Amino acid sequence: MAEAERIIGTPDTPDTPDAAGDGQERPDAEREQEREQAPERPRGKRRVAVLFAVAVFAYLLDLVSKMIVVAKLEHHEPIEIIGDWLRFAAIRNAGAAFGIGEAFTIIFTVIAASVIVVIARLARKLHSLPWAIALGLLLGGALGNLTDRIFRSPGVFEGAVVDFIAPKHFAVFNLADSAIVCGGILIVILSFRGLDPDGTVHKD
Repeated sequence: MAEAERIIGTPDTPDTPDAAGDGQERPDAEREQEREQAPERPRGKRRVAVLFAVAVFAYLLDLVSKMIVVAKLEHHEPIEIIGDWLRFAAIRNAGAAFGIGEAFTIIFTVIAASVIVVIARLARKLHSLPWAIALGLLLGGALGNLTDRIFRSPGVFEGAVVDFIAPKHFAVFNLADSAIVCGGILIVILSFRGLDPDGTVHKD
């Protein structure tokens, strides 16, 4: 009888493994997908860590340099670094980088804040080390100048930025401006090379 039941039940046997297989295939596929994605998550976190490390370094370097300039150089004679080709001269700049657009201080403040928000959102899909460095420079520079606009006179969101690097025949700027420009140049280079923030490379 048992032998008969075994023989009769044989046609149904393929269905049982299939059903079990269906139940097992999904977890297996999910586990495989997780294994494939596992290296991506730590790498993405490392890139975000690099971004914020570069941003913090650029921000602190700019902040400390401005504190020294305000304490030691403001209201004093400029200091010649390389003759009259490069001097340190403290000025207050109500405009954008390199003294551009002094009549639009509040607008540049909003733009700087918007840049910070965009970079923070872009960081979620960041997997490229060069992009992490570039965005970190932009973020640190934007935060540096935004700090001046918020906390320095004449008022909140209208503060004048402290500039002190004065090359001959060129606008006076600060380290935050330098970080922003370097980050922007690096982004242009990465874009021309077809490297996206998520680490993919595309060619037109």
